Amino acid sequence: MTRTKVKPAPVPAVQSRSQAPTMADVAKLAGVSPMTVSRVMNGDTNVREKTRNRVDAAVAALNYVPNQAARRLAGSRPMRVGFLYSNPSAGYLSEFLVGLLNQASPNNVQLVVEKCEADEHSIEQARRLIANGVDGIILPPPLCDMRNLIDLIAAAGTPVITVACGQPDARVGGVSIDDYQAAYAMTSHLIALGHQRIGFVIGHPNQTASARRLAGFKAAIAEKHGQAAPELIVQGLFTYRSGLDAAEALLGLEQRPTAIFASNDDMAAAVVAIAHRLGLDVPGDLTVAGFDDTALATTIWPELTTVRQPIADMAEEAVQFLVRLIRAQRNGMPEEPEHRVMEHTLIRRQSDAAPRLRPATKIAKARL
Repeated sequence: MTRTKVKPAPVPAVQSRSQAPTMADVAKLAGVSPMTVSRVMNGDTNVREKTRNRVDAAVAALNYVPNQAARRLAGSRPMRVGFLYSNPSAGYLSEFLVGLLNQASPNNVQLVVEKCEADEHSIEQARRLIANGVDGIILPPPLCDMRNLIDLIAAAGTPVITVACGQPDARVGGVSIDDYQAAYAMTSHLIALGHQRIGFVIGHPNQTASARRLAGFKAAIAEKHGQAAPELIVQGLFTYRSGLDAAEALLGLEQRPTAIFASNDDMAAAVVAIAHRLGLDVPGDLTVAGFDDTALATTIWPELTTVRQPIADMAEEAVQFLVRLIRAQRNGMPEEPEHRVMEHTLIRRQSDAAPRLRPATKIAKARL
Protein backbone atom coordinates (compact mmCIF):
# COMPACT_ATOMS: atom_id res chain seq x y z
CA MET A 1 0.00 0.00 0.00
CA THR A 2 1.35 3.36 -0.96
CA ARG A 3 1.04 5.99 1.68
CA THR A 4 0.52 9.52 0.60
CA LYS A 5 2.13 12.10 2.81
CA VAL A 6 -0.11 15.02 3.53
CA LYS A 7 1.79 18.21 3.74
CA PRO A 8 0.63 20.67 6.37
CA ALA A 9 -1.12 23.68 4.92
CA PRO A 10 1.10 26.74 4.74
CA VAL A 11 0.49 29.24 7.51
CA PRO A 12 -1.08 32.38 6.08
CA ALA A 13 1.22 35.33 6.18
CA VAL A 14 -1.32 37.37 8.15
CA GLN A 15 -1.20 34.93 11.05
CA SER A 16 2.11 36.29 12.23
CA ARG A 17 0.58 39.72 12.35
CA SER A 18 -2.21 38.50 14.61
CA GLN A 19 0.32 38.25 17.38
CA ALA A 20 0.74 42.03 17.34
CA PRO A 21 -0.74 43.69 20.44
CA THR A 22 -4.22 45.11 20.06
CA MET A 23 -5.99 48.02 21.70
CA ALA A 24 -7.80 45.50 23.87
CA ASP A 25 -4.41 44.22 25.10
CA VAL A 26 -3.37 47.76 26.00
CA ALA A 27 -6.66 48.34 27.80
CA LYS A 28 -6.29 45.12 29.80
CA LEU A 29 -2.74 45.94 30.88
CA ALA A 30 -3.64 49.52 31.80
CA GLY A 31 -6.81 48.47 33.62
CA VAL A 32 -9.07 50.72 31.54
CA SER A 33 -11.64 50.31 28.78
CA PRO A 34 -10.62 50.12 25.10
CA MET A 35 -12.50 53.39 24.56
CA THR A 36 -10.29 55.10 27.12
CA VAL A 37 -7.25 53.87 25.22
CA SER A 38 -8.76 55.26 22.02
CA ARG A 39 -9.34 58.62 23.66
CA VAL A 40 -5.76 58.78 24.89
CA MET A 41 -4.45 57.86 21.43
CA ASN A 42 -6.62 60.59 19.90
CA GLY A 43 -5.37 63.23 22.33
CA ASP A 44 -8.65 63.71 24.22
CA THR A 45 -7.96 66.28 26.95
CA ASN A 46 -10.79 65.01 29.17
CA VAL A 47 -8.79 61.94 30.27
CA ARG A 48 -7.22 62.21 33.73
CA GLU A 49 -3.44 62.51 33.81
CA LYS A 50 -3.05 59.39 35.99
CA THR A 51 -5.15 57.35 33.55
CA ARG A 52 -3.25 58.78 30.57
CA ASN A 53 0.07 57.79 32.17
CA ARG A 54 -1.14 54.19 32.72
CA VAL A 55 -2.21 53.93 29.09
CA ASP A 56 1.07 55.42 27.83
CA ALA A 57 3.03 52.95 29.98
CA ALA A 58 1.00 50.01 28.62
CA VAL A 59 1.50 51.22 25.04
CA ALA A 60 5.27 51.38 25.61
CA ALA A 61 5.40 48.00 27.37
CA LEU A 62 3.53 46.24 24.57
CA ASN A 63 5.12 48.27 21.78
CA TYR A 64 1.59 48.90 20.52
CA VAL A 65 1.29 50.60 17.12
CA PRO A 66 -2.25 51.63 16.08
CA ASN A 67 -3.47 50.92 12.58
CA GLN A 68 -3.19 54.46 11.26
CA ALA A 69 -4.60 53.60 7.86
CA ALA A 70 -7.83 52.27 9.36
CA ARG A 71 -8.09 55.22 11.70
CA ARG A 72 -7.64 57.69 8.87
CA LEU A 73 -10.24 55.88 6.79
CA ALA A 74 -12.81 55.89 9.60
CA GLY A 75 -12.12 59.51 10.48
CA SER A 76 -12.18 60.83 6.92
CA ARG A 77 -15.64 59.60 6.04
CA PRO A 78 -18.21 62.39 6.26
CA MET A 79 -20.80 62.17 9.02
CA ARG A 80 -24.48 62.94 8.63
CA VAL A 81 -25.89 64.35 11.84
CA GLY A 82 -29.58 64.97 12.37
CA PHE A 83 -30.69 68.01 14.37
CA LEU A 84 -34.31 67.87 15.48
CA TYR A 85 -35.69 71.03 17.04
CA SER A 86 -38.96 72.25 18.50
CA ASN A 87 -38.21 75.40 20.49
CA PRO A 88 -40.44 78.50 20.54
CA SER A 89 -37.52 80.86 21.30
CA ALA A 90 -35.98 82.22 18.10
CA GLY A 91 -33.08 83.64 20.11
CA TYR A 92 -32.27 80.26 21.66
CA LEU A 93 -32.48 78.46 18.32
CA SER A 94 -30.25 81.04 16.64
CA GLU A 95 -27.52 80.63 19.27
CA PHE A 96 -27.79 76.85 19.01
CA LEU A 97 -27.45 76.82 15.23
CA VAL A 98 -24.38 79.07 15.39
CA GLY A 99 -22.70 76.52 17.65
CA LEU A 100 -23.62 73.60 15.39
CA LEU A 101 -22.36 75.33 12.26
CA ASN A 102 -19.10 76.36 13.93
CA GLN A 103 -18.18 72.69 14.42
CA ALA A 104 -19.85 71.07 11.41
CA SER A 105 -17.28 71.92 8.73
CA PRO A 106 -14.10 71.32 10.80
CA ASN A 107 -15.41 67.86 11.75
CA ASN A 108 -16.63 66.91 8.24
CA VAL A 109 -20.23 66.88 9.48
CA GLN A 110 -23.24 67.31 7.23
CA LEU A 111 -26.15 68.70 9.23
CA VAL A 112 -29.68 67.54 8.51
CA VAL A 113 -31.98 70.07 10.20
CA GLU A 114 -35.60 69.09 10.83
CA LYS A 115 -38.32 71.06 12.59
CA CYS A 116 -40.96 69.09 14.45
CA GLU A 117 -43.40 69.28 17.31
CA ALA A 118 -42.73 67.73 20.70
CA ASP A 119 -45.20 64.91 20.06
CA GLU A 120 -45.60 61.90 17.78
CA HIS A 121 -44.41 64.04 14.88
CA SER A 122 -40.92 64.06 16.37
CA ILE A 123 -41.02 60.26 16.59
CA GLU A 124 -41.81 60.02 12.89
CA GLN A 125 -39.08 62.52 12.02
CA ALA A 126 -36.55 60.53 14.04
CA ARG A 127 -37.60 57.30 12.34
CA ARG A 128 -37.11 58.94 8.96
CA LEU A 129 -33.65 60.23 9.90
CA ILE A 130 -32.59 56.80 11.11
CA ALA A 131 -34.00 55.12 8.01
CA ASN A 132 -32.06 57.57 5.85
CA GLY A 133 -28.85 56.53 7.56
CA VAL A 134 -27.85 59.46 9.75
CA ASP A 135 -24.80 58.69 11.85
CA GLY A 136 -26.04 60.50 14.96
CA ILE A 137 -28.72 62.82 16.31
CA ILE A 138 -28.65 65.95 18.51
CA LEU A 139 -31.70 66.75 20.64
CA PRO A 140 -32.12 70.22 22.21
CA PRO A 141 -35.01 71.07 24.59
CA PRO A 142 -37.82 70.15 24.75
CA LEU A 143 -37.08 67.05 22.63
CA CYS A 144 -34.23 66.06 24.96
CA ASP A 145 -36.88 65.31 27.61
CA MET A 146 -39.01 63.01 25.44
CA ARG A 147 -38.38 59.54 26.84
CA ASN A 148 -40.17 57.73 23.99
CA LEU A 149 -38.06 59.61 21.43
CA ILE A 150 -34.83 58.62 23.19
CA ASP A 151 -36.14 55.03 23.48
CA LEU A 152 -36.54 54.89 19.70
CA ILE A 153 -33.10 56.30 18.89
CA ALA A 154 -31.31 54.21 21.53
CA ALA A 155 -33.02 51.03 20.31
CA ALA A 156 -31.78 51.77 16.79
CA GLY A 157 -28.20 51.99 18.06
CA THR A 158 -27.82 55.52 16.72
CA PRO A 159 -25.52 57.76 18.80
CA VAL A 160 -27.45 60.65 20.33
CA ILE A 161 -26.55 63.70 22.41
CA THR A 162 -29.08 65.65 24.47
CA VAL A 163 -28.45 69.32 25.20
CA ALA A 164 -29.72 71.43 28.14
CA CYS A 165 -31.70 68.60 29.72
CA GLY A 166 -32.43 69.09 33.41
CA GLN A 167 -32.37 65.34 34.12
CA PRO A 168 -30.31 63.66 31.38
CA ASP A 169 -31.09 60.08 30.38
CA ALA A 170 -28.23 57.83 31.51
CA ARG A 171 -28.39 55.83 28.26
CA VAL A 172 -27.25 58.72 26.05
CA GLY A 173 -24.62 61.43 26.10
CA GLY A 174 -25.55 64.87 27.35
CA VAL A 175 -24.32 68.46 27.63
CA SER A 176 -25.95 70.90 30.04
CA ILE A 177 -25.46 73.40 32.83
CA ASP A 178 -26.56 73.00 36.45
CA ASP A 179 -29.97 74.68 36.19
CA TYR A 180 -30.57 74.34 39.93
CA GLN A 181 -27.37 76.15 40.89
CA ALA A 182 -27.86 78.80 38.20
CA ALA A 183 -31.34 79.69 39.46
CA TYR A 184 -30.13 79.54 43.06
CA ALA A 185 -27.32 82.00 42.24
CA MET A 186 -29.63 84.50 40.51
CA THR A 187 -32.20 84.36 43.32
CA SER A 188 -29.48 84.80 45.93
CA HIS A 189 -28.23 87.83 43.97
CA LEU A 190 -31.70 89.42 44.04
CA ILE A 191 -31.99 88.75 47.76
CA ALA A 192 -28.55 90.31 48.32
CA LEU A 193 -29.82 93.46 46.57
CA GLY A 194 -32.50 93.70 49.28
CA HIS A 195 -35.52 92.18 47.56
CA GLN A 196 -37.89 90.17 49.77
CA ARG A 197 -40.92 89.76 47.51
CA ILE A 198 -39.53 88.08 44.40
CA GLY A 199 -41.80 86.74 41.71
CA PHE A 200 -40.83 83.72 39.64
CA VAL A 201 -42.07 82.69 36.18
CA ILE A 202 -41.72 78.92 35.68
CA GLY A 203 -40.64 77.51 32.33
CA HIS A 204 -42.66 75.06 30.25
CA PRO A 205 -43.69 71.96 32.24
CA ASN A 206 -42.53 69.67 29.41
CA GLN A 207 -38.88 70.47 30.19
CA THR A 208 -37.04 69.08 33.20
CA ALA A 209 -34.84 72.19 33.28
CA SER A 210 -37.94 74.16 34.31
CA ALA A 211 -38.38 72.11 37.47
CA ARG A 212 -34.67 72.40 38.29
CA ARG A 213 -34.76 76.18 37.99
CA LEU A 214 -37.86 76.38 40.15
CA ALA A 215 -36.19 74.18 42.77
CA GLY A 216 -33.12 76.44 42.79
CA PHE A 217 -35.32 79.52 43.22
CA LYS A 218 -37.24 77.97 46.11
CA ALA A 219 -34.05 76.80 47.82
CA ALA A 220 -32.56 80.30 47.82
CA ILE A 221 -35.81 81.82 49.10
CA ALA A 222 -36.12 79.20 51.83
CA GLU A 223 -32.55 79.85 52.95
CA LYS A 224 -33.20 83.58 53.50
CA HIS A 225 -36.94 84.17 53.86
CA GLY A 226 -38.60 80.82 54.51
CA GLN A 227 -41.17 79.30 52.18
CA ALA A 228 -41.84 81.17 48.92
CA ALA A 229 -45.27 82.84 48.74
CA PRO A 230 -47.42 80.73 46.37
CA GLU A 231 -48.95 83.78 44.67
CA LEU A 232 -45.47 84.91 43.60
CA ILE A 233 -44.85 81.77 41.50
CA VAL A 234 -46.70 81.63 38.17
CA GLN A 235 -46.56 79.26 35.23
CA GLY A 236 -44.99 80.24 31.93
CA LEU A 237 -44.29 78.39 28.67
CA PHE A 238 -40.93 79.88 27.65
CA THR A 239 -42.79 82.10 25.15
CA TYR A 240 -43.09 85.89 25.07
CA ARG A 241 -46.89 85.58 25.12
CA SER A 242 -46.84 83.47 28.28
CA GLY A 243 -44.47 86.03 29.84
CA LEU A 244 -47.02 88.79 29.24
CA ASP A 245 -49.72 86.77 31.02
CA ALA A 246 -47.41 85.94 33.92
CA ALA A 247 -46.33 89.56 34.33
CA GLU A 248 -49.93 90.76 34.38
CA ALA A 249 -50.74 88.23 37.10
CA LEU A 250 -47.74 89.16 39.26
CA LEU A 251 -47.98 92.92 38.81
CA GLY A 252 -51.70 92.81 39.39
CA LEU A 253 -51.25 91.56 42.95
CA GLU A 254 -52.30 93.90 45.76
CA GLN A 255 -48.77 93.64 47.10
CA ARG A 256 -46.74 93.28 43.94
CA PRO A 257 -43.19 91.91 43.91
CA THR A 258 -40.20 94.25 43.77
CA ALA A 259 -38.33 91.79 41.54
CA ILE A 260 -39.35 89.17 39.00
CA PHE A 261 -37.08 86.35 37.87
CA ALA A 262 -38.26 84.68 34.65
CA SER A 263 -37.01 81.27 33.51
CA ASN A 264 -35.86 82.56 30.13
CA ASP A 265 -35.11 85.88 28.42
CA ASP A 266 -38.23 85.85 26.25
CA MET A 267 -40.50 85.83 29.28
CA ALA A 268 -38.29 88.36 31.11
CA ALA A 269 -38.56 90.73 28.12
CA ALA A 270 -42.34 90.38 28.30
CA VAL A 271 -42.23 91.30 32.00
CA VAL A 272 -40.31 94.48 31.13
CA ALA A 273 -42.91 95.33 28.48
CA ILE A 274 -45.82 94.98 30.94
CA ALA A 275 -43.95 97.00 33.57
CA HIS A 276 -43.46 99.84 31.08
CA ARG A 277 -47.13 99.68 30.08
CA LEU A 278 -48.08 100.05 33.75
CA GLY A 279 -45.81 103.06 34.13
CA LEU A 280 -43.26 101.24 36.29
CA ASP A 281 -39.60 102.10 36.03
CA VAL A 282 -37.22 99.19 35.49
CA PRO A 283 -35.17 98.76 37.64
CA GLY A 284 -36.31 101.61 39.92
CA ASP A 285 -39.77 100.21 40.64
CA LEU A 286 -39.18 96.66 39.48
CA THR A 287 -36.06 94.55 39.01
CA VAL A 288 -36.30 91.99 36.20
CA ALA A 289 -33.96 89.05 35.61
CA GLY A 290 -33.91 86.44 32.87
CA PHE A 291 -32.18 83.21 31.93
CA ASP A 292 -30.10 82.10 28.88
CA ASP A 293 -28.49 85.39 27.77
CA THR A 294 -29.77 85.18 24.22
CA ALA A 295 -29.46 88.14 21.84
CA LEU A 296 -32.81 89.44 23.10
CA ALA A 297 -31.24 90.22 26.49
CA THR A 298 -29.24 93.06 24.97
CA THR A 299 -31.74 94.28 22.37
CA ILE A 300 -34.42 95.48 24.81
CA TRP A 301 -34.26 98.46 27.16
CA PRO A 302 -33.05 98.25 29.80
CA GLU A 303 -30.70 95.40 28.96
CA LEU A 304 -31.43 92.29 31.00
CA THR A 305 -29.59 90.96 33.98
CA THR A 306 -29.60 87.24 33.24
CA VAL A 307 -27.97 83.85 33.66
CA ARG A 308 -25.70 83.11 30.74
CA GLN A 309 -26.21 79.58 29.53
CA PRO A 310 -23.45 79.09 26.94
CA ILE A 311 -25.87 77.85 24.29
CA ALA A 312 -23.52 78.10 21.31
CA ASP A 313 -20.66 76.51 23.28
CA MET A 314 -22.96 73.69 24.41
CA ALA A 315 -23.99 73.05 20.80
CA GLU A 316 -20.32 73.00 19.76
CA GLU A 317 -19.50 70.56 22.54
CA ALA A 318 -22.45 68.39 21.48
CA VAL A 319 -21.09 68.13 17.92
CA GLN A 320 -17.57 67.29 19.13
CA PHE A 321 -18.94 64.73 21.58
CA LEU A 322 -21.17 63.14 18.93
CA VAL A 323 -18.29 62.96 16.44
CA ARG A 324 -16.25 60.99 18.99
CA LEU A 325 -19.17 58.62 19.58
CA ILE A 326 -19.64 58.05 15.85
CA ARG A 327 -15.93 57.42 15.28
CA ALA A 328 -15.82 55.02 18.21
CA GLN A 329 -18.81 53.13 16.82
CA ARG A 330 -17.19 52.95 13.38
CA ASN A 331 -14.04 51.53 14.97
CA GLY A 332 -16.11 48.86 16.71
CA MET A 333 -15.57 50.26 20.20
CA PRO A 334 -18.72 52.10 21.29
CA GLU A 335 -18.03 54.71 23.95
CA GLU A 336 -19.92 54.81 27.23
CA PRO A 337 -22.28 57.81 27.37
CA GLU A 338 -21.21 60.74 29.51
CA HIS A 339 -22.93 63.82 30.86
CA ARG A 340 -20.87 66.99 30.74
CA VAL A 341 -21.82 70.01 32.84
CA MET A 342 -20.67 73.37 31.51
CA GLU A 343 -20.26 76.59 33.47
CA HIS A 344 -23.01 79.19 33.77
CA THR A 345 -22.42 82.88 34.51
CA LEU A 346 -24.52 85.54 36.19
CA ILE A 347 -24.51 88.62 33.94
CA ARG A 348 -25.48 91.96 35.51
CA ARG A 349 -26.86 94.65 33.25
CA GLN A 350 -29.29 97.55 33.69
CA SER A 351 -32.47 95.73 34.72
CA ASP A 352 -31.61 95.08 38.38
CA ALA A 353 -31.19 97.37 41.38
CA ALA A 354 -31.92 97.55 45.08
CA PRO A 355 -35.64 97.97 45.82
CA ARG A 356 -36.74 101.58 45.92
CA LEU A 357 -38.29 102.81 49.18
CA ARG A 358 -42.04 103.23 48.93
CA PRO A 359 -43.35 106.82 49.15
CA ALA A 360 -45.21 105.99 52.38
CA THR A 361 -41.97 104.75 53.93
CA LYS A 362 -40.18 107.93 52.90
CA ILE A 363 -42.87 110.12 54.48
CA ALA A 364 -42.83 108.11 57.67
CA LYS A 365 -39.07 108.49 57.96
CA ALA A 366 -39.28 112.21 57.24
CA ARG A 367 -41.65 112.70 60.20
CA LEU A 368 -39.29 110.99 62.64
